[in-house]
Amino acid sequence: MACMDRLTCVVMPYAWGSRRAIAELQGRPAPTSPEAELWMGAHPLAPSTLVRGGAELTLLDCIEADPERELGPASARFGRHLPFLMKILAAEQPLSLQAHPDLAQAKDGFAREDALGIPRSAPHRSYKDASHKPELLAALTPFDALLGFRTPSEIRTLFRSLPAPRLASLEAHLDQPEPLRAIFAHLMHLPADDASALVDEVTRAASAPGSFPRERDLVRRLAALYPGDRGVVTALLLNLVHLEPGDAIFLAARTLHAYLGGTGVEIMASSDNVLRGGLTPKHVDVAELARVLAFEPTAPAVLRAREVDGAPGELVYDAPALEFSLSLLEVDGAITPTRSGPEILFVSDGAVHAGSARLARGDVAYVPASDPPYTLRGRGRVFRAKVGEDPGG
Repeated sequence: MACMDRLTCVVMPYAWGSRRAIAELQGRPAPTSPEAELWMGAHPLAPSTLVRGGAELTLLDCIEADPERELGPASARFGRHLPFLMKILAAEQPLSLQAHPDLAQAKDGFAREDALGIPRSAPHRSYKDASHKPELLAALTPFDALLGFRTPSEIRTLFRSLPAPRLASLEAHLDQPEPLRAIFAHLMHLPADDASALVDEVTRAASAPGSFPRERDLVRRLAALYPGDRGVVTALLLNLVHLEPGDAIFLAARTLHAYLGGTGVEIMASSDNVLRGGLTPKHVDVAELARVLAFEPTAPAVLRAREVDGAPGELVYDAPALEFSLSLLEVDGAITPTRSGPEILFVSDGAVHAGSARLARGDVAYVPASDPPYTLRGRGRVFRAKVGEDPGG
């Protein structure tokens, strides 16, 4: 019989977090300060803990002590390393404009900053590890995000809908050979006073009624939170995406994005590499961000979970990631999922039993690769994180 480990997980208290969402999911009183992310996994920065043999251990220590037992065949691919990290992300305010490097960029940047002697905990360090960070977010509530560059023609149309003369000079950069790179570089290198004047002008223009009402609302909201921040205008270069509960988005490497608000289940390669571009008091490395970004238009695809062949009650979100796979188990009676490696389970609604273990809303469990198949009984919705498919079989 499977012997699931109940996990105790770390809550990250970032300033943009919610004062109720994660607490409500876990059935505890609302905190006095924001709670932004619940980390479920073995990332060294905040590993989850479990109890075995009466002793409290981190999941990181368990995996490093016996990777073959904990990870199974995935240990041959990823070593002593759980390759994914699952989170509950609860954004009451927008996150920074940011992007994540691809694998080659991450390895290069990590080695370079190590060679420069920059402490890995330093606030001005961009590369905390040598991994890339593909990620997927599935909405638990209505969720808004900025994701990837619009086409130059779409940017031009949006700019012309706002009566802001300074946008005309900015728009001229769309006529250059690499329009997205040119307009982004111009924005990021504007002197602070000129950037602030541009933001003020665009904010006034967005305060009048007109076309693109969602973008106008966004400008006003961002400007109120980050007065004079050039990221307010940079946001207009990006696609504005709305998700309903159950919808998801996948974020490839080198894609400029920002989560704007809502609660969701996020899964990613176990990395903390972030390059920021605005809407934040944190470190912004303009040159490195510009080096990493892909300056190509993106047509964001809203993903919906599909039924898994031969697995009634399991719905999977397709994502091109080797490190992770995210599915939703809709338990109404009993489900026995097919096993292939280590898993982390998060109950988002209802309650289920696995043998003698009861998992209620907000509970998190870990299943080692060496455990036999388990059966979930009851009625509930369970998000299931596991390692992605090995293309080599």
